[in-house]
Parts: sequence; C-alpha cells; structure tokens
Amino acid sequence: MAPRLDFTSEAFFRDLPKAIATLRMSGPVVAARFPLVGDVWITTTHEATAQVLKDGTDFTLRKEDGDVAGLRWWMPNYVRTIANNMLTMDEPDHTRLRSIVDEAFRRRAIVAMEPRIRAIADGLADELFLAGSPADLVQRYARILPLAVISELLGLPLADRPRFIAWANTMSSLTNVASFFRMLFAFRKMRAYLERQLQIARVRGGEGLIAELVQVEREGGQITPDEMVSMVFLLLAAGSETTTHLISGSVYELLRNPGVRDWLAQDWSRVGLAVEEFLRFVSPVQFSKPRYVRRDIELAGVRLKKGDRVMVMLAAANMDPAMHERPESLDPARKPNRHMSFGTGIHFCLGHQLARIEAACALEALFVRWPRLGFAVDVSQIHWRKRPGMRAIANLPVVPDGHAAQATASAGSMLVRSQPVAC
Repeated sequence: MAPRLDFTSEAFFRDLPKAIATLRMSGPVVAARFPLVGDVWITTTHEATAQVLKDGTDFTLRKEDGDVAGLRWWMPNYVRTIANNMLTMDEPDHTRLRSIVDEAFRRRAIVAMEPRIRAIADGLADELFLAGSPADLVQRYARILPLAVISELLGLPLADRPRFIAWANTMSSLTNVASFFRMLFAFRKMRAYLERQLQIARVRGGEGLIAELVQVEREGGQITPDEMVSMVFLLLAAGSETTTHLISGSVYELLRNPGVRDWLAQDWSRVGLAVEEFLRFVSPVQFSKPRYVRRDIELAGVRLKKGDRVMVMLAAANMDPAMHERPESLDPARKPNRHMSFGTGIHFCLGHQLARIEAACALEALFVRWPRLGFAVDVSQIHWRKRPGMRAIANLPVVPDGHAAQATASAGSMLVRSQPVAC
C-alpha cells in the first residue's frame, strides 16, 4: 500500500529525495490523493513518466465531453478560457497552436536576448540590498527577473510590472479553497488586461511577442480570440512562475553547499551544466497536469481502468536511480543529465531555452556581485509554500556578507552561554 504522503508538507519539500524514495518503494505507479484534484495514480519512475507523457492514444488531457481535466461545472467562463491552452490540449489542436507560437518565438530569436537578460540580472543584483539588509531574494530578485524578461519579450509596458508581480504572488499562494478563489479573481483581472493588450497590438502594432502573434494571426494562423488570450496568459504565467522557483531554489542549494558554490565561482562557464543539475535536483515543477485513461490498460505492471486519472511525477523521474547515479546528491558536473523537468513528448516545454538562459544569468550576476552572499536566518527557518505541484520557497532572506552574519550569530550564541546562571 502506498504511503499517505502530504504533497504540500514542509517535510516533503525539505527532503524531496527521501519522500520520493519512500513513495517509489510502493511501485512505479501508485494510488494517491492529490490536493484539489482527488484520487489519482502517480508515476514514480522515469520510464513510466515518459510513457504517459508520450502516449496520446491511451492518455488524454480532456474529459469525454472535451472539457479540460480538473475544471468544475461551477467555474466561471474566464477560467475556462485561460485553462483552454496548449498545455491542456491533445492532438491535433495542440500542434495547431504550438506551430503558431513556435513561429512567433523563432522571429524573436531567444538566444539573442542573452545580453539583455544578463543586463537585467546585473541591474537587479546591484539593487538587491537597496532597501536594506536582509533582503528577500524571492521577491527582490527571483520573481522580478523572469517577469521583467517575459514582459519585454511579450512587449508589455514596464509600468505594468507591479501588477504582474501581484498576480504572480496570488498564483504562488494557491494552497487551499480560499486562496483558489483569490486566484480566480486574479485570473479575471489578467484576462481583461491581456484582451486589452491584444486589441492594442491589433490596432497599433508594436514590438514584442504579442505583436508577432497578432501578425501570425493576420497571416492566416488558425487561432480564435479566446485561444489568443489563453496563449498570452500561458506565456506570461508559465514564462515567469516556474523560473522564479528555479532561481530561488538554486540559490538556496548554493548557499547550503559552499563547495558547489566555490566550484562554480572558479569558472562561470560551468553554469550551464550546473543549471541542468538544479533543474533536476530542485524540480520546481513537481507534477504534470492530470490525464484521463482512455481505455483499460496496464502501466508499468499496474492495471488502470478507463476514466482513471494519472499525474506523472516529474520530480520522481528526476530522482530515479535507474536513470541517475546517486540521484539524492547534488552534482553540478553530472553528465549525462537526462532530467524530465521540461517534460517530454508533444508538451515538451516551449520556454526551455529561455528558462535555462535566465537561470544561468541570474546565478552568475548574483554571485559575481555578492560573492559572500549568505542566509540571513538559520536554514531551518527557510520554508516552502504549501502549493501542490510546485516546489516554491516562500521567502529567502539573504545578507551581503554571510560570513559576518554567521560570525555575529555565533558570537551571540557564545555570549548567551557565558552568562552566569541566576540562583
């Protein structure tokens, strides 16, 4: 019988390799109960995960009536509009929409953006402690960088960045029913905003990916107005949220592992290799969206019935000892590194290249500017958001001179111990 794991608990996020190893002992496919979703089957191996993600014949992201898996009848129409995107579509609709955004991405030349991304990262690193020390690295750096980059890429006004940050914080706070309804309110505002921006691009043109998508639409791209809104929402949300937690999780691991940090500082050309390992080890996206089983089948020796739901556990695939030697260890020089953090199959992450560049630029800019960066609190006081499916550090307080902060804390501790005991 599978252990009753709480996929939102502090223990689960703090020691992910241990939790996954415990889960995998029950088999490659285990029955579980997932928050806000309900009863599902979860894959625990690389092989089973890849099989589900690549198999569009036996597994579908849609219900029999064509609605998105996970949507409820009482959810408002604007939620359905946003949810009806490439990530929740099977063929042939997925390829139809993917080809449109692929064309727009090719026109933007993502690799050519690297100098601009590094410039943004350098600026944010310089300003990290402008408002004082300690600083929350999540809110002052890891969240702002991806939002700034995707905003420029989309061609959205710089002045609107604060509202993006507010929306992103609302989405990150999804932990219960109350926060879910707060997120619905944010969705409604985002949809209205994006509809306005698309209309502006249709009338005035402009620079950025939104203008490029409008141009593809004019050239005969088969896309409805609602699909256009959901696509831009997906690019804005998915293009920032996951990278935020990749950056903050990577910084957390570097501060915890000074040997890895020193290895990187000796030669920053290694940062691309290290980012691949952070993608594997941090695993900011823990699970895929739920899929329905189309017919009675066997998956990794487990019988599944038509209508059952399956969620692949990307984090478990990344910790599979059959695929990775010593998967529980952080090894920045790991080669090969066949992680599943971007998925596989037709839904392989569109923004993989952008996320890799952003993470590499973020880490190098931060640690070159602040080579003695350190935790402002004991590592035991770092916590994760109770958000199902996402490994997201809530706050990461840092100081510019971690060695000095540690020495001060040690001195204070010694001072307390040296006080005479009152009789």
